Amino acid sequence: MKAFKTVSINLLLLFFGFIFLYPLLWFIVGSFGDSDRIFQNFSLIPQSINFDSYISGWRGSGQYSFSTFFANTFILVLPVVAGTLVSSVLVAYGFARFNFIFKNFLFTLMLSTLMLPYVVTLIPQFILFNNLGWLNSYKPFIIPSLGGSAFYIFMLVQFLRGIPKELDESAMIDGCNSFMILLRILIPLSKPALFAVCVLTFVGMWNNFMGVLIYVNSVSKYTVSLGLRMTLDIMERTNWSEIMAMTVVTILPPTILFFLAQKYFVEGISTTGLKG
Repeated sequence: MKAFKTVSINLLLLFFGFIFLYPLLWFIVGSFGDSDRIFQNFSLIPQSINFDSYISGWRGSGQYSFSTFFANTFILVLPVVAGTLVSSVLVAYGFARFNFIFKNFLFTLMLSTLMLPYVVTLIPQFILFNNLGWLNSYKPFIIPSLGGSAFYIFMLVQFLRGIPKELDESAMIDGCNSFMILLRILIPLSKPALFAVCVLTFVGMWNNFMGVLIYVNSVSKYTVSLGLRMTLDIMERTNWSEIMAMTVVTILPPTILFFLAQKYFVEGISTTGLKG
C-alpha cells in the first residue's frame, strides 16, 4: 500500500511537471523548426534540426546584432549585482550587529520603502535622473544600486542575526576589527544568502524591460530584452523561429547561473528568517 501511494504521488508530480514544462519544451523545439510550420505542429519531437534560425537571429535584422545586446546587458547587470551585494551587506551588517541611535526607526523606514509601488516613484525618479543628465545611460540603474536594496538588506539582516555573536567576540579577542569580522567571519558564513542576492538581482536586471525602455533610448545601448522586442517590431513578416531561437539564447545565462548556484540559493532562501 505504501509503495502504491509513493508511485501514485510520483506519477502525479511527473504529470504536473510535464504540464508546466511543456510550453518551454515546445518553445525550444520550435526554435529549430520552420517558422511557417511552428503553429501547425505542437509535438515535442522535431521534424528537422535546423540552426539557421539561431544564425540569422543572432545577426539581427537591423544595424546591431545580439552580440551588442548581450554585451550591453552584461555591462549593465554585473555592476548592478556587485553594487547591490556590497552595499546591502554593509548596511545589513550595521543593522544586525551594531546599536546606534534611531536604529529601529531607520530600519522601519527602510522597510516601509517596500510598500511603495514602482509606478509611484517612477515619475519623480525620471525627473531627477533627467535633471542629473543620466538619461540614455546605465547610471539610473548602477548608481542607485550602490545604496542597497531594502528587500535584500532585510533578508541579510535576518540571516546575520542567526549567526552567533560569540564568533564576533572571539574574533575581537584575536585582534580583528569590525571590518575584519565581517570579511573573515560573517561573509564566509553567509554564502547561501549572498548567492541568493546575486541570483535574484542578476535575474531581475537581466529581465528588466520597462526600466531600460524608459531610461535608454539609443538602440546601441539596448539590452537583450529590448533587442528581442525591437527585432519583433522591425520585421515585415514575423519569423517566429528566429524569435524563439533568440529567446532560448537569452534565457541561458540566468538559467546556467541558477543551476550553478542552486545549492547555495535554495539554502539561502530556505534558512533566511528561520534563525535567530
